[in-house]
This record gives sequence, C-alpha cells and structure tokens, in this order.
Amino acid sequence: MDVWLNGAWVPRDKAQVSAFDAGFQHGVGLFETMHARAGKVLRVIDHLARLRESARILRLTESLHIEPLAEVIQQCVERNKFPDARVRLTVSGGDLNLLQSSGARSSHDPTILVVAQPPTQYPPELFANGVTVRIADGRVNPLDPMAGHKTLSYWPRLSALQQAGAAGASEALWFSVTNHLACGCVSNVFLRTGDRLRTPYARGEELPGVLPAPVLPGITRKTIMAIAEQEDIEVTRAMLTVEDVFAADEIFLTNSSWGVLPVVAIGPSAVGSSTPGAMTRQLRAAWLV
Repeated sequence: MDVWLNGAWVPRDKAQVSAFDAGFQHGVGLFETMHARAGKVLRVIDHLARLRESARILRLTESLHIEPLAEVIQQCVERNKFPDARVRLTVSGGDLNLLQSSGARSSHDPTILVVAQPPTQYPPELFANGVTVRIADGRVNPLDPMAGHKTLSYWPRLSALQQAGAAGASEALWFSVTNHLACGCVSNVFLRTGDRLRTPYARGEELPGVLPAPVLPGITRKTIMAIAEQEDIEVTRAMLTVEDVFAADEIFLTNSSWGVLPVVAIGPSAVGSSTPGAMTRQLRAAWLV
C-alpha cells in the first residue's frame, strides 16, 4: 500500500515524518476522514474547504490548494485499488518549534499525509436495530478557540468513546459547559420531535450576540440537511437541552464513515419506541443512494 507524503508516493512502511514535527510534538494539526464508494471519494471538496478554513482561522497554514489535493486523494484510492475506502488526510504544523515562533503567520510548509485504507465494516444490525449511547462525562467549551475544528487533539473524544464502549454503548453525547447538546465523540447529532428535525448549531451558524458554537460543521450533517430539505422535512438549528434529548421521538448520528446511525437508547432510557424511526430510515436510505 502506498501513501502520499509531502508530494511523493511512498510505501506505507517507508513513510516517515520528523521527530520534531509539530503534530507529534504538540498535537498541532488538522485532519479529515473521507469515504470512497465505488471508487469515488465522496464530497471531497467540501471536506477540503472545511479543513482549509480551519487552517486559516487557527493560523496553521494559508498555502493549501484544495483542487490539486483533491486529485491526490482520488489518486490514492485508485493507486491502492480500493473500490470502497476510508481516506484520511492529515495536515500538521510540520518540522517547526512552536516555542520559538514569533506568532506571525508562518511560511513554513506543513506536513501533508494522505492514506487510503479499506473501510471500517460496521455490522448491519447496528443500522437495523440501532445503538445505545451514553452522556459523556466531559463538557465542551464554546470559548475554546479549537472547538468546532477537527484538530489532532482528539484524545478526550477517544477516551470518552472508550468509556462508552466499556459501558456497552456505541457513542457518547457531549454537552457544552452551558448544558446544551453539542455532538458525539465522532459524530453530529439530530433529534426528531414531532415533524421537525433539529440539530445543534455548528461553528459559523451561530446567532448574533451568542456564544460561539463548539460543534464541527459536519459534511455528512450538511448532506443530510440538504436531503431532508429535498424530501420536505423541516430542519432547524437550535440550542438543545438534555430535556430535549430525552423527549425526542428519534435520534440519529451522522459522520462520513457510517452515514446515518440510529440511536434507540441513552443508557437505560429508550428513545421513542426503542427501534429506528421512520425518518431516520428514510434519510439513511437516501444517503446510501
């Protein structure tokens, strides 16, 4: 298997980055996880535009050119002969000592790595029967400038995901320090209440004068909202409370790997009828087309 590293194709076991890379030393960097289906990487420009904007806002780099990078990502899938694939793009701070940085925007080249692998295989019963989630012990902070961006500092999310697994759950729902629903560890969240579909505000969608949203604007989230609009399903962004979550008729999670994943329980508490709801099944079927 070959990976693309800083402009060159390299065998997987020969790919190396500097021991002084800011991603390794300090967790400085961003990543995107994309899905390829039937040999085509889905929504690659949306993923790259989001990463480029985060790189600009967080002062990582302003040198990303997403069109040629999209071509490399597609080539990585084709070169490794994966009809379906999980594609990871990592952009780190490069071989740079941040402690010696002047704070000015740097012209230093980032480290860029593209890896394609076979997709994660999820058991069909997860989608047929739905999953259980738990409430994460931690809280996200709207005033954290890194919140709402897909940074390499993912340990808190992965730790909460491990805790969820140990408790027999498949995901953990994160709330903010103001006790409003934010997201899952690796997903966005939707609630159906009556005929309405609701989801937390994501970064860049906030109302004027309110706290920033600490929620990643998910690419699959965006796709599902567009599908819902096409199918005449009302979707609203809202500040959702724990009471809203437990009162929901349906809950589902979205990300690029699994698409739409139904939630049928929060710990011991059932969601709706304890089976995947009709709207969740409708939107998942549309996403799979």
